[in-house]
Amino acid sequence: MTLGSSAHKAVKDFLAEAEEITDQLGSELADLADRADSGDFNPDLLNSIFRGAHSLKGLAGMFGFSEISELSHNMENLLDWLRLGKLKLEPPVISVLFESHELLNSIIRSLADQKPDTHADGIAACVARINACLSPPEQQPEASPLLQLGLSERVLASLTEYEEHRLLDNYDRGRNIFRIHTSFDLTTFDVDLSLVSEKLKSCGEIISTLPSTDGTMDTSIDFDLLYGTTGEAEELEQLVENYSINIVLLGKKPLAEPETIPPEPNLSLPVVSPAEQTMAPPPASINPPPAPAGGDDSSSAKSMSRTVRVDIGKLDDLMNIVGELVLAHSSIASLATRMRNEGFSRMAIELGKSAKGLERKLTDLQKGVMEIRMIPVGQLYEKMSRIVRKISREQGKKVELKFHGAETELDKLIVEDISDPMMHIIRNAIDHGIEPPEQRLALGKDEKGTITIASYSKGNHVVIEVQDDGGGIDVQKIKTKALQKGLVHDVGTVSDKEALDFIFLPGFSTTDQISEVSGRGVGMDVVRNNITSISGMVDIETSQGAGTRFIITLPITLAIIKVLIISCAGRTYALPITSVLESLILHERDIKSVERKEVIQLRETTLPLLRLDAFFGIGRQERRPDEFYVVVVGVAEKRLGIVVDDLLGQQDIVIKSLGESFKKFRGISGAADLGDQRTILVLDVGGMIAEAMKSGT
Repeated sequence: MTLGSSAHKAVKDFLAEAEEITDQLGSELADLADRADSGDFNPDLLNSIFRGAHSLKGLAGMFGFSEISELSHNMENLLDWLRLGKLKLEPPVISVLFESHELLNSIIRSLADQKPDTHADGIAACVARINACLSPPEQQPEASPLLQLGLSERVLASLTEYEEHRLLDNYDRGRNIFRIHTSFDLTTFDVDLSLVSEKLKSCGEIISTLPSTDGTMDTSIDFDLLYGTTGEAEELEQLVENYSINIVLLGKKPLAEPETIPPEPNLSLPVVSPAEQTMAPPPASINPPPAPAGGDDSSSAKSMSRTVRVDIGKLDDLMNIVGELVLAHSSIASLATRMRNEGFSRMAIELGKSAKGLERKLTDLQKGVMEIRMIPVGQLYEKMSRIVRKISREQGKKVELKFHGAETELDKLIVEDISDPMMHIIRNAIDHGIEPPEQRLALGKDEKGTITIASYSKGNHVVIEVQDDGGGIDVQKIKTKALQKGLVHDVGTVSDKEALDFIFLPGFSTTDQISEVSGRGVGMDVVRNNITSISGMVDIETSQGAGTRFIITLPITLAIIKVLIISCAGRTYALPITSVLESLILHERDIKSVERKEVIQLRETTLPLLRLDAFFGIGRQERRPDEFYVVVVGVAEKRLGIVVDDLLGQQDIVIKSLGESFKKFRGISGAADLGDQRTILVLDVGGMIAEAMKSGT
């Protein structure tokens, strides 16, 4: 079925909103599973997950996506039983919730990719598992323990099923149950009630907020709050000493053992259910906006959010336009220079001034568009967190994930492109790196393994490190496997660093059995290819028995970049200036040969060389010049000297993709228009360094 433009836009809007909801659901489900292990979780978290499933159900129903609506509806039922205490949060239930979330993600992704519907069987199986969890609970014949609290029939009749469950839960956990009577002035009760609620939530849970018949409605309004806490009445009186409060202890369930449950900061919101909204006004914001001039206190129609969701494709188009303007500016500046040289001094000077002003504004515009595209890598970390929790449970391993540098920013498209390589590296770390708990204990390690993801800026690049404290990579085993495959003839000549590079070769693995976790059709060769395709590099550091670190170095953006224009054998190329360290003028006599590789001595180090014409197999009409330029480039800690004929200057360019058919050509990241009807190739420094190190070109 072909969608009209309006229908297509509606579907895109739905997918954007649905992705936000499912991302949030995934993070909250992971938090819920972690807290369930400790036997204690925040009921607000469960409520938030329930609301997310409910919102997704309504959104999908509105747009006619019945599969998503059906699955999220059943998920909502399961979550509702958990909220009401009809179901315990146990591993089988958590597993069903994760399965439902993963299936929702899969359906939404299929819609985004416009793939045919193939999820009917999966949905039916998932719904069956949900229904199996929703078996009726055993009837409890004994009287409700709430009768011991001395609550009036009016209050008991006013409680919702959820509030009754929260009251029972607090009672069963041996907490003090208080009735807190509050009285507020009619003109400020909304703000005062909100402030009191926030203070009380800092050390307990507000179970219910009910209007009270005490007091006079002429000047004041009264509320009764049912409140559960581990604290005592004296502490509560000090907490809300500035307000008219009356605190009465209703009771608590005696515990066989001393109280060990710590106070829970920010445990729950004041519960005023939709059914009770006629009984009590909802608490207002702590800092309400000022009333409009003229005394009109009606609510504003303006949106509270100042965020606009923009398709990344529109930003790409905008960036291309900026790039074209940059090229137009270059032409104008060049024309001004030519006019000045030919004697049109006054006109040339005026044109040159205008070109300078245009350049400043273009720089500001370029910077603004770039900032819009930048997002914190912390958004990527949230996805990795869900993967770690899910896989570690499947593997029966205990893994803790630590983050550093979540605020570091990268281009949105680079973050998307790095997601799959990062996911595969983390899968490998859990599957092959982190040992099972019993093995770690036998080795004297903590039974819980640790994966640390850190990111930081380094010059014009961003470095992302993924480190685990597992068993490390057996370098000797890699060398043996390389010998068996005929990749080397003498392992004694292969350094540990060179051996680690073998794992990036297609089909190379030291694992005898491919697991469901890391062996899913993606090898480390694809990881490296995906990273180099965005002008990045990946390195490995490992220590036997102590763990492995993957170091990924990425450019901050691939949109508009400044490049060095070079020429070699009559061809013109562009080198990203962020990778250029310096340039040298050398002669053939300066070149040495070490192990059949051309090198030069640069200060205290040996610098490998790459002849650009030989790398691309370009035939020369003339012999190579005796004097030439060497452009020293570097990514991360790796350095390479690229031998070229001439340096033609610097220029801002917009990189354009060359399409799928050119992806197999290493060392090329795209093409660019120079503004004078010439199109040149933009070199991929990371790919060239990797290829040169591997082949010794």
